[in-house]
Amino acid sequence: MERIIPMASTLRPSLSSSLRFSSTTRLGLSHPSRNPCRRFSFLHLGTASPPTQHFDVKVLKSLRKGSNMAVAAAGNIAQASTSPAQDDLLEWVKKDNRRMLHVVYRVGDLDKTIKFYTECLGMKLLRKRDIPEERYTNAFLGYGPEDSHFVIELTYNYGVDRYDIGSGFGHFGIAVEDVAKTAELIKAKGGKVTREPGPVKGGSTVIAFIEDPDGYKFELLERGPTPEPLCQVMLRVGDLDRSIAFYEKAFGMELLRKRDNPEYKYTIAMMGYGPEDKSAVLELTYNYGVAEYEKGNAYAQIAIGTDDVYKTAEAVRLGGGKITREPGPLPGINTKITTCLDPDGWKTVFVDNIDFLKELE
Repeated sequence: MERIIPMASTLRPSLSSSLRFSSTTRLGLSHPSRNPCRRFSFLHLGTASPPTQHFDVKVLKSLRKGSNMAVAAAGNIAQASTSPAQDDLLEWVKKDNRRMLHVVYRVGDLDKTIKFYTECLGMKLLRKRDIPEERYTNAFLGYGPEDSHFVIELTYNYGVDRYDIGSGFGHFGIAVEDVAKTAELIKAKGGKVTREPGPVKGGSTVIAFIEDPDGYKFELLERGPTPEPLCQVMLRVGDLDRSIAFYEKAFGMELLRKRDNPEYKYTIAMMGYGPEDKSAVLELTYNYGVAEYEKGNAYAQIAIGTDDVYKTAEAVRLGGGKITREPGPLPGINTKITTCLDPDGWKTVFVDNIDFLKELE
């Protein structure tokens, strides 16, 4: 959806949102004490010449009491009018038509990576676009068409053959019917298996780990037939409860399950827009006592579809996220997007659903 280059943002100057709130209050309401008419009336009454000083004190006390009551009443009205609006926005988020569209990351040799994903992982090359004037190329790969499947968007920046994956990114998940057989096939084609097939620590699901040419890890999970084989993106976070609350409130995701593994000192939470066996999910991992991770410059972002990028941006703000690109159309293709960061700094791009389908056409 946008150019990805190492170590720097390529997003163009932010566009102001038509729904952006005033800096004075959430809904742009002015504070009563800043009303010039109200200030004038207070000054006018205060300059009246009282017969005695005793009378002046009583008048001032009365005026102050009335002023405080007026301010409190106005504050209550503002609060009452703000809360329903926020509730409506958060309710809209839950009903919004959202789906994880693709995950974006950088690679050093595009042709080599495409060959590995198609021959070893069984993906299909869905489309490829070269932007020579911007010096980068994208390739989209997956197990089904982009309008109905979660896919991978690879980015190759001319002349850059190596990236730092960092310690925060975990892995991608692929569901297969036979992990052992898949691992052997990958080995036969020259792939690297970093964890032999076997039950997951603290569970019974058979898994294996492999590594692609750039060092990205893929977890193979043994499952029955599924409409969404590319099924997980795992990211590490410093405060799991904080992240769960954010993704529920700001992204409208559902906490599908949570599992604590005290023996191995980690906890995971599966977040998504549908069941794990039928849709792609976000796996958040908290390692006991670890609050921060190095992001590196290899992994970029997840893209999520939405019916309204403007409302989405306000919901992200309300949920405590940071908008890094104001909602609006991308120059040249007019696809409306907004980008944001979660509490740990992980980036997400929200894309207008209708514009996304138009772009595919």
